[in-house]
Amino acid sequence: MTMNGLSLPSSADILRVVLPNGVTVLARENFANQSVVIGGSLAVGSLLEPDGKDGLADFVASALMRGTRNRDFDALHEALESIGASLSVSGGGHTTGFGGKALAEDLGTLLSILSDVLRAPAFPADQTERLRGEMLTALRIRMQDTRSVAYENFRSLAYPPEHPYSRTMFAVAESLPRLTLDDLHAFHAQTYGPNGMIVVIVGAVKAEDAVKLVADQFSDWHNADQPAMPKVPEVPLLSEPRQVFKTVDGKTQSDIVIGWAGPSRFAPDFQAANLANNILGVFGMMGRLGRSVREEQGLAYYAYSTVRGGHGPSPWTAAAGVNPKNVQRAIESILREIDRLTSELVGEEELADTKANFTGSLPLTLETNEGVAAAILNMETYKLGLDYLVHYAETINAITREDVLKAAQKYLSAKAYALSVAGPELSN
Repeated sequence: MTMNGLSLPSSADILRVVLPNGVTVLARENFANQSVVIGGSLAVGSLLEPDGKDGLADFVASALMRGTRNRDFDALHEALESIGASLSVSGGGHTTGFGGKALAEDLGTLLSILSDVLRAPAFPADQTERLRGEMLTALRIRMQDTRSVAYENFRSLAYPPEHPYSRTMFAVAESLPRLTLDDLHAFHAQTYGPNGMIVVIVGAVKAEDAVKLVADQFSDWHNADQPAMPKVPEVPLLSEPRQVFKTVDGKTQSDIVIGWAGPSRFAPDFQAANLANNILGVFGMMGRLGRSVREEQGLAYYAYSTVRGGHGPSPWTAAAGVNPKNVQRAIESILREIDRLTSELVGEEELADTKANFTGSLPLTLETNEGVAAAILNMETYKLGLDYLVHYAETINAITREDVLKAAQKYLSAKAYALSVAGPELSN
């Protein structure tokens, strides 16, 4: 159960307990230092937002740290600062995540504050309005960023209009000013609850004690009306190219996003797709895309690819930032690499190198309590099993060149894709 001398988290040293109200607690001891890390999630996200209230889930999650019924904004943050602790909450599509860190002796206090934040937010008017302004400012900045604009428009092309993944920041920017305090209170009351909640604790505390401390704060939490997260629908394959060119005034760079609906993290071929993506646009200064589009042809300031995984058919994209005069040539070069990946077996040495990159980088992600907590949360979230890391190298090394080709062919196509370009001038 070791890799390069590192003890891998596994069922042998992770205590997993499901409380009667649906909260799953996972604890792993590490007495190498006196800190403790909390990570976790709630089964609440933008998929539960009512129609016309885009951005509500993120607004609620972001507002949780602005004050509770028991502590106003100043008291809440003074309580954390007095013990040298940190705590944050963030919204997402499928989950609302949280994380924190404190000395082991202050774990009970940190969990008490977390419980207060998640269960009893006050949504004070002054702080909520300040937050709304901050969020709108951030959205306006993103709406002037060509890379963000290109990616958001890509999603509206790659997914059907009724699909939750087609929602963009433009809809949030339109909806956010209209959301009321009543909307925030109602969404929290209706959707926040213990069912599906995951709490991971890693650090200098006995695992049994960690579980008890979580139970002390959350075992009495109930919400009979808490909805189940809806299942994300599949996405039909694109049958032809779809494209949009968006002018963003005052810019000198064009950003390109070409992509498809990719595999979920639950897909059996996710790791084969992950290896394919690593070869395409990650490993060795951004893979084949970086070598061809950026280095050899000098067409791009950056070029890379990303396969996101996640709960549903998340995007698999290739992206590049280019001089506007190089847009068409860069698009053609990216599509040539896509065609190559979907029509030829990757090289044996190329695959061996990317496998070594995957297995060799694993220990680096587990050097801190934060990294271990994130790995355990990932295993629980995607039902990978507590011994996933023990068998990780075996799983990766079993993937063949044929598996990589098959995964690429399943999700990618150089003839049917969503193309979004944002830059200083509208051209096609």
